[in-house]
Amino acid sequence: MKKVLAILLAGMMTATALAGCGGSSESTASSQGSGSAASGGSVAADGKVDASMFGSETDITLKVWAPDKGVKLAKEQVEKFKKMYPDVKFKKIDVVAQGENDAATQIVNDPNKAADVFSFPSDQFNKLDDAEALAPVATALKDSVSKNNDPKTVDAATMDGKLFAYPETNDNGYYLVYDKRVVTDENAKTLEGVLKACKDNKKEFIMDCGNGYYSCTFAFTAGAIIDGFEEDGETQKFKEYDEDEAVETLMAFARLMKEYKGTFKSLDPAQITSGFQNGTLGAGVDGSWNSKADEDALGENYGVSALPTINVNGKDKQLISMFGYKYIGVNAKTKFPRSAQILANYLAGEECQIERAKQLGWGPSNLKAQEDEAVKGSATLQAIAAQSKNAVAQVNIQGTFWQAMGTLGSEMLKDGWDPENKDATKKLLQGTIKDVRDE
Repeated sequence: MKKVLAILLAGMMTATALAGCGGSSESTASSQGSGSAASGGSVAADGKVDASMFGSETDITLKVWAPDKGVKLAKEQVEKFKKMYPDVKFKKIDVVAQGENDAATQIVNDPNKAADVFSFPSDQFNKLDDAEALAPVATALKDSVSKNNDPKTVDAATMDGKLFAYPETNDNGYYLVYDKRVVTDENAKTLEGVLKACKDNKKEFIMDCGNGYYSCTFAFTAGAIIDGFEEDGETQKFKEYDEDEAVETLMAFARLMKEYKGTFKSLDPAQITSGFQNGTLGAGVDGSWNSKADEDALGENYGVSALPTINVNGKDKQLISMFGYKYIGVNAKTKFPRSAQILANYLAGEECQIERAKQLGWGPSNLKAQEDEAVKGSATLQAIAAQSKNAVAQVNIQGTFWQAMGTLGSEMLKDGWDPENKDATKKLLQGTIKDVRDE
């Protein structure tokens, strides 16, 4: 992502203010007691900072955006936050439901009316950056945030040496979920095994092939993997790949779609949970945000794993997915920059992440939270972690990417598509790459 001078200046002013009012790291650590502070001595283990970091802000009024499923917990966490600072005058902190996928759009449309603190997925950095909407993480808090979170989540939020948001999750991806009465753990290792088990049991398999977020798996597995931007900072870059092998891989996917027509359904993942509930579904490709609902629907028959392999000319290839992170950002236009930074830091801290893992099934970015039993004992979070090793980071993505990848999946799934036509498949692949790269 390109450097934007205005947003950096705004962030520097906020960060400098926080660093100044908090005192030196040594004095802050001393006031909290030995051993209670994180890196630099400015943040305690429970996310608490020295109250002096609020500076002269009083009658503090903040708005927090959280996704629907997280509103109740976010409200509870905000109340805990306020009790941590009995001498700080909070007038009101509202928690409002706002879909994470639309957060950037809403912030950009009217930053002055938007939330001061908000959750968003990593692929929205570009839009927020271009709009100068994010205040970088305060200098006084940056070291502890960087030290305590998975390096990949920190790197993805860092631009020109500035950390622009607080990592919240390390789980924003999809995986295979299945009914163990239909698909065995052994079946789940290969896409061929999954589809055959579903067909044999007269059950459906769901993967949203018309949605570029999911169908990019076809291109990535084929080798057409994105790699940030070209030197112009705008044109999508792809890693070098063997086009002939890529074509063969896409043909393998198309063959399975045709062979298992009637079983292989391209539907919205929202229908996966209901499919398990009504008994029509054997397996599907779903995301972390639906894990609790899927598990509740299947109970003891809940099966989950990393995405399977696909056989391409006798060789099993691991499906490669899109994988991102979620963050908590601070609105660059907030009227309470100190308080907003301190609250964002708290909500993205270890304790809050563990609570979200337990209640919502979200995978933490915080390294200590990742070791909690709620995480290590979760089959879903372990499957997500396994898939993350075979995934492309959901950052630095051209806006044209999503529709182009969605078209790729939709074309291969069409009734009239010939999975044995190499020329047509090559033309489809080349057209997809061109559509991604064209403005």
